[in-house]
Amino acid sequence: MFQSRKKSRKTIQEKFHKAYYESRVWLTETQWMGVTIAKNPLDLWVYQEIIHRCKPDLIIETGSYKGGSALFLGNMLDLVENGQVISIDIESHGRSVEHPRVEFWQGSSLSETILARLKTRVNDHSKVMVILDSDHSEEHVLEELDKYHSLVTPGQYLICEDSNVNGNPVLKEHGPGPKEALEKFLPQHPEFKVDASCEKFGMSFNPGGYLKRKATD
Repeated sequence: MFQSRKKSRKTIQEKFHKAYYESRVWLTETQWMGVTIAKNPLDLWVYQEIIHRCKPDLIIETGSYKGGSALFLGNMLDLVENGQVISIDIESHGRSVEHPRVEFWQGSSLSETILARLKTRVNDHSKVMVILDSDHSEEHVLEELDKYHSLVTPGQYLICEDSNVNGNPVLKEHGPGPKEALEKFLPQHPEFKVDASCEKFGMSFNPGGYLKRKATD
């Protein structure tokens, strides 16, 4: 009986997940302080909980789009009175966002120049968090995981977004993406553990993608 109810609940959650995702309201009609923010609001709530709990000195975001998520992160850091955001994208997307805690860098997240600049900045901070939200192909995400995981400091998070694509449970036609990259990355990196508590609301665009680095490696 219990297993049957659990399976039924999961089916309902997946159906809602698909319906919500396919509505594209999260992509075209969701804003933060008037700026487009292509996120699941339930994940944003989890982000603010993580920021309050971990109080990162630096958040690195790959994939800026219109800048709504970087602005959201900057505003959350305002509330905890700590931290800066570096958001990286290959395009400007017509952004007009300005916030004293946020810097936008234009270039590839895998550019050696960008990575060298980041490593210099990371050296100035003891608590660093990373959010990966750029190209969602498996190859690109796996390379980002390889390049960025070492920037995350103990006790902080490496968040790999949109692991729900490729039929997990949405956008089956996408092809291998973040989830498949994570499946290859995690067995090689025991210093990171999936924090399933970040999926407590029953619908996350980042299933299995909230990785917390152990407080001591």
